[in-house]
Amino acid sequence: MCLLERQYAVGIGIHTANALRGYEIGKMARERGASVIFGGIHATLYPEEAMELGGAHTVVKGDGDKVWATVLADCERGAPQSIYLGGQIEASEFVAARWDLVPRNRYMWASVQTVRGCPKHCSFCSVWRTDGQRPRQRASDAVVEEIVQLRRLGFRFIALADDNFYPVTLTDLDLASRKKDPHRLHELTAIREERFELMARLAQLPEDTIFFTQITMEAAEDPAFLEAMKAARIKGALVGVEAVTPAGLKDVYKDFNSAGDSLTERLKTFRRHGVHVLGSFIFGLPSDRPETFAATVAVAKSADITFAQFVMLSPYPGTVDFMRWEKMLGANPPTIAGIPLTRRWLIPQALRPKMYWPHPVMSAEEIRQRTQVVWDDFYAFGEIWRRSRFIKSSRARLAFVLISKIYRQMYADTGIATDSARVTWAGRWARWLAKPCRHLFAGKPMPDLQVPDAINLMPEVAVSTVN
Repeated sequence: MCLLERQYAVGIGIHTANALRGYEIGKMARERGASVIFGGIHATLYPEEAMELGGAHTVVKGDGDKVWATVLADCERGAPQSIYLGGQIEASEFVAARWDLVPRNRYMWASVQTVRGCPKHCSFCSVWRTDGQRPRQRASDAVVEEIVQLRRLGFRFIALADDNFYPVTLTDLDLASRKKDPHRLHELTAIREERFELMARLAQLPEDTIFFTQITMEAAEDPAFLEAMKAARIKGALVGVEAVTPAGLKDVYKDFNSAGDSLTERLKTFRRHGVHVLGSFIFGLPSDRPETFAATVAVAKSADITFAQFVMLSPYPGTVDFMRWEKMLGANPPTIAGIPLTRRWLIPQALRPKMYWPHPVMSAEEIRQRTQVVWDDFYAFGEIWRRSRFIKSSRARLAFVLISKIYRQMYADTGIATDSARVTWAGRWARWLAKPCRHLFAGKPMPDLQVPDAINLMPEVAVSTVN
């Protein structure tokens, strides 16, 4: 199609959870004469779907950093390709976001990516398949420059939006050493040292600048890394706990995690180093039993984690779980509203099931109800107030309570509740609460802030971090 008469383009990045809404927006944009370009994990996996249902003129598969300029140039001259292969580019080619274009008063915090890819292979996660298992890590110069730009604009809470902020574990280094693989050991050591340099430079930023990220539980075995996180004011981390039993961890290919008392101790280790944990738990695993729910919330409380999310097992495209599930349903899967269950994200929200895997001892509704009870228990006002006792400032304590309630509404009521009226009310209430929270999170703009100098770690320090 000739697009010479089109004056603007609309880029839409989607993941599976928001694909249906993304398609609605894409069609509206196309009807208004825009060149519509889809990207993101879901569009990478299902480009034809974006064209058929989302009104896409073109789809970018993979990383969009480099290819985006080409896409826009082709649209401008009226000759876009149907598919662009962005691939998996090197970290040196990542492009920083144009934060100066973002309306500052619409966001509580900003995000910066420091590494793409994850060396793990969890069954429920698509990252290691779509972004690769080789960590593609940005140099600290590029990361710090982008963060300074955000701080100049007044963002003081910043998410280090990585697939895994801890891409090299002590176990990885030990294995490379035992295999007498000097090239691999050098590669891993370089990645690790770059992490320490980044954190050392973050520590030089204004003291009210706060970071949070996503990390594997193995970091709890690495006190040097946790101390560096503390110095850098990385005060929060999403930790994928997933299950509290060995059988549950085996279900999701996450045997490297701990269970029982060891799990509780590991989670407490983060807290002792000043890192507050957002623990992520999955319900509906084949090994789960009715008593698993109470045991899970008990661990979350005894480990003194600050936030928690309790999700029900869902097969996402690109994951091992999805391939097994799709194969199990066969060539003629059940349909809902005429849509195959294997394309569940296209089913209208009100009609979507909450569980997709048949469970050996519990019904889907029992799992949903028990999961909701766990959310209600962990986020009861008394529990939130108890967890907020570590906060000295009344203003900050209020922010903690509000954020806890927003998180509970957005992830529990809108994700698990079956009553559409409750879901609608929860979303509206969360948006209302977010308005005062934006003021609590805002920082004073620092237009004159300078980028901290690079830090050369002393040789003995670098060595001690890998021993």
